[in-house]
Amino acid sequence: MTDNIIQAPSTEGVDTVGRAAESPDVVQPWAQLGLKEEEYARIREILGRRPTSAELAMYSVMWSEHCSYKSSKVHLRRFGDLPAETPIGKQLAGIGENAGVVDIGQGWAVTFKIESHNHPSYIEPHQGAATGVGGIVRDIMAMGARPIAVMDPLRFGALDHPDTLRVLPGVVAGIGGYGNCLGLPNIGGEVVFDECYQGNPLVNALCVGALRHEDLHLAKATGVGNKVVLFGAKTGGDGIGGVSVLASETFDSAGPTKRPSVQVGDPFAEKVLIECCLDLYRAGVVEGIQDLGGAGLSCATSELASAGDGGMTIELDTVPLRDASLRPEEILMSESQERMMAVVAPDQLEEFLAITDRWDVEATVLGEVTDGTHLLISWHGETIVDVPPRSVAHDGPVYERPMQRPAYLDALQADSALGLTRPSTPAELREQLLQVLASPNICDKSWITDQYDRYVRGNTSLAMPDDAGVVRVDESTGLGVALSTDCNARFAQLDPYAGAQLALAEAYRNVATTGALPVAVSDCLNFGSPEDAGVMWQFSQAVDGIVDGCRAFGVPVTGGNVSFYNQTGATAIHPTPVLSVLGVLEDVARRTPSGWSTGGLYLFQLGATREEFDGSEWAGVVHDHLGGTPPRVDLAAERALADVLVQGARDGVLAAAHDLSQGGLAVALMEGVLRHGIGARISLSDNVFTDLFSESAARAVVAVAPEHADALASLCDEHGVEMSAIGVTAAEIDGLQIEGVDSMTLEELRRAHTDTLPAVFG
Repeated sequence: MTDNIIQAPSTEGVDTVGRAAESPDVVQPWAQLGLKEEEYARIREILGRRPTSAELAMYSVMWSEHCSYKSSKVHLRRFGDLPAETPIGKQLAGIGENAGVVDIGQGWAVTFKIESHNHPSYIEPHQGAATGVGGIVRDIMAMGARPIAVMDPLRFGALDHPDTLRVLPGVVAGIGGYGNCLGLPNIGGEVVFDECYQGNPLVNALCVGALRHEDLHLAKATGVGNKVVLFGAKTGGDGIGGVSVLASETFDSAGPTKRPSVQVGDPFAEKVLIECCLDLYRAGVVEGIQDLGGAGLSCATSELASAGDGGMTIELDTVPLRDASLRPEEILMSESQERMMAVVAPDQLEEFLAITDRWDVEATVLGEVTDGTHLLISWHGETIVDVPPRSVAHDGPVYERPMQRPAYLDALQADSALGLTRPSTPAELREQLLQVLASPNICDKSWITDQYDRYVRGNTSLAMPDDAGVVRVDESTGLGVALSTDCNARFAQLDPYAGAQLALAEAYRNVATTGALPVAVSDCLNFGSPEDAGVMWQFSQAVDGIVDGCRAFGVPVTGGNVSFYNQTGATAIHPTPVLSVLGVLEDVARRTPSGWSTGGLYLFQLGATREEFDGSEWAGVVHDHLGGTPPRVDLAAERALADVLVQGARDGVLAAAHDLSQGGLAVALMEGVLRHGIGARISLSDNVFTDLFSESAARAVVAVAPEHADALASLCDEHGVEMSAIGVTAAEIDGLQIEGVDSMTLEELRRAHTDTLPAVFG
């Protein structure tokens, strides 16, 4: 495919800057590269001539939606109004860097980020997902950190659709295979099934890393005369056009056809690269560093130069290649994996190369930082790129796309779930409880998560199916972090503003249930085509929801990702703003698990329950219904609940804590019983159905030893959090006994919960 995209203007040789100036009328394939006519005209205006083929390749990938954020930038600027500091310290790096970095105390910092690899994972599930993990890990490496854990929020089409059987196993194998080979624990994520993702699965990947403050590195090329070094794997033909042709365009109904655009990963090469980078950082021989992911060398060279002193020269013909037939344009566009680019002082170059040689990592000096203002790239002595680097990396087009509230929304919101038929007998309640427990989005996901190593490196304190993953950062003090990723796209489809806030609130709440103080946010905003006014309205509303929510919580957004064009033909996915919240634990030994492990504990519900079923699992599973308005958002109540959960963990009050979200109290109780096989006896209000299936926000169920019940009551009273006694745990009870509901044995619960995925995937 790539041979048809970029062609030299003549057969006489490479398209040089001199030849471009002498042949202004050569027809160039700007449209095939994803550029608009006005964008191509602007490139010619910037350069004062037509671009060379190499320059056209660079602008096309760097001005793509995936790299330039040209449709989202005007909205993302609103994140700049958020707090510059976290509740416990400062940001050391924020939006615009490879990943956000926050202070967590004791001289430690953590860096974390979440990104998408959606379209490649539909085209080639295994490699698409694997290289998504590899790319986000390199972003963390580029900040000077050691990666310590990964997470994977995933969304697929209907569970019973044949294409889900094609896509899901490959995605899971790619994530597990790459992460396991790197020796990184996978500590959490989500797996959601919905018809809206048929043909557009979402494969989002998160990585978190740890570093000392003094080890922070940034992506900039400073210091005239400093050398530019490419190190890692050789450059091949995989991934060419990935960000411009694949990730920045809508699929048509014909399905996956763009196979040449998917990268190919080698996790063992990346593992060696990680250790090599950490050695380079320890030796103090790196002035600036950038990973090579989307847009490859085009991105690394232009972004380093743009963020630095402004000038750089590169000899492209010195790039080590896996395929000697690659043309200069293809080398610049290649997204081959496991590559990094460093800026190194001349007097440190020998030591730098000695370290890379010790790790058997190929390293090549490509050029140097200059006192000029342009990025100059040559090919066998001929200049093929002469551009202002900011024009490529940072000053691309910015669009204020038309926005319009979708016409279907009024009818959708009017179609409330309040009128749906409810169960009227204890037997019907029992039947629907088990039906929800066995549904694809609630059922046990161990068929997937058992393919991931959750405990490698020995620092994992909590992992799925707990509400959030917890990993230790400092072995001497127990300092650690908790992470959760969340989004209920059903809520966002009904109201993108409230849906985004509910996603943020759920991730915030999940982190707090572990006892960690939430301090920072990263986002992965998955939407349909930005050329659709309705999609852009959804996007703008979601951004506003996140900004207002983060302001109320007092936490910054440190970075993230926007993924547009997630639709097939005219059918877009539900808006899916995935939010990741990072929390800090002073000692991971005090973390709170989600499930109770002993009998004789008191169970309390924290927070208020209302008649809120619109977008709920009960409405979707039992009635195949989506309509109405999402649960009410009360950010003050969320923050108060988090204060109780965090302080309760610090004081040793809580034996277990589980947030109430999808499936409501019903699912939390059933999961609590199943976690360690300890039964429970439950007594609720006269409105048992509402108590069980409502998905009101700002709620959690906690298990407390009898001697700590008064302390919990005092905490709730102090923070204004409603507290209701709902039952006790009992080892002698076989399963779950709820007053007004026919009993369910442990075996019945387990069979309903665990049989769903194996029945499909074997």
